[in-house]
Amino acid sequence: MHNLNLSIPDDFEKEPELPIPEIDEQKKIVAELKRLEEAGELTPEILHAFMTGERKPE
Repeated sequence: MHNLNLSIPDDFEKEPELPIPEIDEQKKIVAELKRLEEAGELTPEILHAFMTGERKPE
């Protein structure tokens, strides 16, 4: 048997857990992303902002 060391180093920084938005909020985000995509305004930066909660749907 191989001894696998699966411990995480002490200095390893894990990303903070993001709260999952309510279902109504999720639907608004999806609608906003679709609207931006259709308008040709959806960028990776905007998508990231929505996914991290930095940006909220209007």
